[in-house]
Amino acid sequence: MFPLIIYNNSSKIRDDFNCPFINERCTIITALQKKVVKLIVFRGHQRSPPWHYNFSVATLSVEEILKSYVLSLDIDNCEVESDNAFIVADLGEIYRQHLRWQTHLPRIKPFYAVKCNTDPMLLKLLIALETGFDCASKTEIQTLLDLGVDPSNIIYANPCKQGSFIRFAAEHDVKMMTFDNAEELHKIKRFFPNAQLVIRILTDDSKAIVKLSAKFGASLDNTGFLLQTARELGLNVIGVSFHVGSGCYDENAYVDAINRARFVFDQAVELGFNFHLLDVGGGFSYSHKSDVITFEKIASVLGPAVDKCFPSNNIRVIAEPGRYYAASAFTIATHIIARRIVRRDLDEHVPNMDVVQDETTLVAGDDHPSFMYYINDGLYGTFNCILYDHQIVTPKILMKGGKFLFGKTLDEPEYNCFIWGPTCDSIDCITKNGSLPELLPGDWLYFEEMGAYTISASTKFNGFRRSRIIYTTTDPHVLAILDDS
Repeated sequence: MFPLIIYNNSSKIRDDFNCPFINERCTIITALQKKVVKLIVFRGHQRSPPWHYNFSVATLSVEEILKSYVLSLDIDNCEVESDNAFIVADLGEIYRQHLRWQTHLPRIKPFYAVKCNTDPMLLKLLIALETGFDCASKTEIQTLLDLGVDPSNIIYANPCKQGSFIRFAAEHDVKMMTFDNAEELHKIKRFFPNAQLVIRILTDDSKAIVKLSAKFGASLDNTGFLLQTARELGLNVIGVSFHVGSGCYDENAYVDAINRARFVFDQAVELGFNFHLLDVGGGFSYSHKSDVITFEKIASVLGPAVDKCFPSNNIRVIAEPGRYYAASAFTIATHIIARRIVRRDLDEHVPNMDVVQDETTLVAGDDHPSFMYYINDGLYGTFNCILYDHQIVTPKILMKGGKFLFGKTLDEPEYNCFIWGPTCDSIDCITKNGSLPELLPGDWLYFEEMGAYTISASTKFNGFRRSRIIYTTTDPHVLAILDDS
């Protein structure tokens, strides 16, 4: 028996450690199998007074962590909130994704998109792996500086920035930043005339789940004017960036964007600029599944396209992967806190209207009831990705009737169900077309691939805490890498 100590988001911890990340609480759990646990100590940089805080990393599988927790929990007698939803983060999966990147896109240095997931252990590991970082705000920049990241390994990749944030970047020597309009150039001239600017160009993002072109990107009809404006203002533009959209499912979108970038590089030469940076943005698939576009397929066209259009070794090539690193490393376990049995009847006078009847009105012998399950995380918490990132999540049974069922398929009838989050808002619905065996309060569900655009945007609406995180690694190299950092 040994303690796994998880510092996770507590104002008390913030006071004790002056930690910028943590704003909920400290949770102590006991793992049921003897495995090595590594205490990871963060030490602050560029702060007065210095700060540090600790995290523990287990060497259990995700399944073992889940099993240890849910089977040891006595719902009737546990401490209040011990039965909250929780997340297991596998740092080994992040490391494997990094090796995968290095194998297939060795020329392109990843600058992790911090907005995707700001978890401190994830950031700590990526720092140790010597990635760069794509930041969108002063707070994200401050977070990386506090962790000791060199300013040259940060790109301020937000084309439309708050003036004081530009001043902050200047004060901390974070020189690389993007722009896509003339007003931004004048603002940068005012606050940071020595910045190293990257012009963000418009791409065809029609083959992406989350489209960004409506908000950002200069059209090729306008890039010449913007470069000329930068020249007249005496600003230093060093390269081109683009983003094909988050969750891109057509590898040819990258090829088209590379060709557009080459066009702007040629424009820059005519205006006397010496471009030496190409930022190919994000949108990379993390999945190994054959039914979706894989990272390998994207890399097989992106790598050659970069080499063809930018053969010179003097051109530094970076990217901004976010979900690629974070998505598959996080699994959330949620507790069914309540349920209702309902019958859905179609009112012929009101198309698509659901008439919901309480279980007391069900006709005896009804063989196909629907269920409404209420779990203790939702759209205002980790599952905000459904609302903001267009994600489709898949509930799986973790524990039913006291039996641990991770990875198993039950030979039982399935019923259509709604799954609701815990808040009092009816928008807090995780799915309206679930299909699960009959479950009871006290059973557990789990959702995999929950690391991207989830915890970074979660709230404490209605007073519900953010789900705590338990760290483990399924790759033994991770602990040594963290030790050396």
